[in-house]
Amino acid sequence: MERDERARRAAGDEDSARLLTEFRTWLDRERGLSPVSVRCYAKQAKYFLAAVGGPGAVGGLDAGRVTSFMVEHSRNSNGWSAKAMVTSLRAFLRFAHATGRTQAALAGAVPAVASWRLAALPRGLSQAEIRQLLDGCRRETAAGLRDYAVLSLLARLGLRGAEAASLRLEDIDWRAGEIAVWGKGSRIERLPLPVSAGEALVAWVSGGRPRCESRAVFVTVRRPYRQLTPEAVRTIMGRACDRAGLERRGTHRLRHALATEMLRAGASLPEVGQVLRHRSLLSTAVYAKVDQNALRPLARPWPGAGQ
Repeated sequence: MERDERARRAAGDEDSARLLTEFRTWLDRERGLSPVSVRCYAKQAKYFLAAVGGPGAVGGLDAGRVTSFMVEHSRNSNGWSAKAMVTSLRAFLRFAHATGRTQAALAGAVPAVASWRLAALPRGLSQAEIRQLLDGCRRETAAGLRDYAVLSLLARLGLRGAEAASLRLEDIDWRAGEIAVWGKGSRIERLPLPVSAGEALVAWVSGGRPRCESRAVFVTVRRPYRQLTPEAVRTIMGRACDRAGLERRGTHRLRHALATEMLRAGASLPEVGQVLRHRSLLSTAVYAKVDQNALRPLARPWPGAGQ
């Protein structure tokens, strides 16, 4: 009986792997999504399949089952995770319907997750904390040189983790002191390379990066040499927080810290949005909350104060 159960589980895992492979191919060819998005969608779809009973249960799904899953998932996850599942699950259900696995189009049964734009205050890191993160990298080792260069780009240029991971050697213009960043929507933008970040890159490329066929700037330091993934960049950030004795934070905290520091130095919101490569001014508007100099004239005195 136990052997039969293991065999059934193995068969189910193989079926899930085949289905997810087909889903990833569909996302790439039919939707034209980036590799990072494809990985994210497939990861969420794998979780959904495990929750509903595997690939064999897809054909029996109905709107009620889909809605119930999403409601339960939202109760047990944070807002970002729930919204990621909404997007991924809708894509998976469109794929399932397009490939004849479901009779009905069930993407509309996935309820939206409530969110309010500009409701949250951006949470960055202090300059002292950033120095702790950088100083904790052991630059006498190849891994330390790499991690220091990665964190320097995140902190000094506000790169997203996926943007740092996808950086290629030909994207660096050493003579002009610029790098080409592949941002959201496959947009390419050129950014000036600050001296500190440039020195960190030089130290890694010339003194730490192994010689390999990969054209990625950031690769693993052990064979087989592979390009770092966005997940690996998040791991680098997590380990840096551990070494600095800080609570683990995401890579976006460095991006928020750069925006906050620019505002304190007198930069305008449009200038911040240009550096962070926001496509909409609404994305930058949230930083108005941390621009205390601009907000101070708007503050009205508390009734009775100064009497």
